Amino acid sequence: MTNVGESVAAVRGARIVGPGSEHLADGEPVDIHIIDGRIVDIAPVGALPVDGASIDAGGAPVVAGLWDNHVHVVQWALASEREPLGDVASAAEAAARMASVASLADGRRVGTGFRDALWDDAPSTEVLDAATGETPTYLINADVHSVWLNSAALRREGFSSPDGMLREEDAFEISKRLNAVDPEHSDRAVMASGAAAAARGVTGIVDFDMAWNAESWSRRTAGGFDSQRIEFAVYLSDLDRAIAEGLRTGEALPGSGGLVRMGPLKVITDGSLGTRTAACSHPYPGDGTDFGVMNVSPDHLIELLTTAAGAGLGVAVHAIGDRAVSSALDAVTATGVSGTIEHAQLVRHADIARIARLGLIASVQPQHAVDDRDLVDEYWGHQTALGYPMASLLRAGVELRLGSDAPVAALDPWQAVSAAVHRTADDREPWHPEERLALAEALAASARSSVRPGQPADLVVCATDPRTASAGTLRRMPVSATVLAGRVTHLA
Repeated sequence: MTNVGESVAAVRGARIVGPGSEHLADGEPVDIHIIDGRIVDIAPVGALPVDGASIDAGGAPVVAGLWDNHVHVVQWALASEREPLGDVASAAEAAARMASVASLADGRRVGTGFRDALWDDAPSTEVLDAATGETPTYLINADVHSVWLNSAALRREGFSSPDGMLREEDAFEISKRLNAVDPEHSDRAVMASGAAAAARGVTGIVDFDMAWNAESWSRRTAGGFDSQRIEFAVYLSDLDRAIAEGLRTGEALPGSGGLVRMGPLKVITDGSLGTRTAACSHPYPGDGTDFGVMNVSPDHLIELLTTAAGAGLGVAVHAIGDRAVSSALDAVTATGVSGTIEHAQLVRHADIARIARLGLIASVQPQHAVDDRDLVDEYWGHQTALGYPMASLLRAGVELRLGSDAPVAALDPWQAVSAAVHRTADDREPWHPEERLALAEALAASARSSVRPGQPADLVVCATDPRTASAGTLRRMPVSATVLAGRVTHLA
């Protein structure tokens, strides 16, 4: 019997779905033969001998290994230790919830995932202090661009705020401090979370943690982490160090067996919709002077991208509002750097074509579109740019990569695929159905390879056919087995 951790020579009786199925008869079962972690042949069932262990798919659908192209790995892994606040409907309810939360080992109370943009009451220091007293208490917004602290937490961290809310750079600093747990602790959490991701068919992750990730991933791979391929980013604070150490985008981290590679330079150019700081061309309702914030000026962005290009680094430019997207495209035009636009949640019509012409990849999070639909209607209803334009980008010739932005949304590629295909996560009608993707398009945007000879043997055996699954079944897709480079990382 095949076990997790074992390498296999074949996946037998597979019905390939998505990339790699184009030249097969619909429903034709095949054997996928594997040598040294790569697919070497796809043959009729039983046509070729199998020399070694195998997985019998029994006619089940098989898709290429799935990637989550935007994850904050440590924050995602630690989220299970924090109080979930995604269901709270007011500031008063959030504060009351935190009053009964046990403190962590460091004496802090931490909650995560609140969405205050549609609350009737506003977060305040007084409300949180009344409920939590002198125990340092931190509530992280679902979008991670703002954090609500009580007075004890503000004193502990050396910050001040009239309402207890810290936004953008100050909020990122708080998150970095909360994530800076003992490495043994964080590595254990990452290991467990990686196994959980493998159970959802995840074979690759792009890590956007705000830390020096080269050291972290060297330590984790030495400790046995091998459940996903990893690409890790570097932020501006560590750009000089990355250049000095000779890190180049795409190069493998020594000692990782090729599973961990250097990723891009991450630049956060604007804020977020949930914190009402995404940089837009039209002001936010209620304040004719509030157009969001640009965290990086256009001139500085050109300087940064020039430095990255000269050092052999690709870029991942966070740009949510349409002003930020335009600024990013201007900088790419000036520098010729390659990489991704991260999020692209509000894009001017003319910039859709520009993204394609510049050869940039749009790294988008379909679950955000369904989670944010009410926020968009409330705060961006008067914007003239396109909201969450996934199909428009794809039709213009832009390569899409899907992700979750975990812990903002669950790290589950099937949720992303379902949201992309159906544009709803509840019983409401699809939100802007013209931007839905076909299933094959969503699967292709969720993979970095295909089920073809010569490709990496990164494979997912599904227990249900995604082509006939309902929206709900697609979100909950049962995964029978996950294979990474020919090695079993999950087996139901």
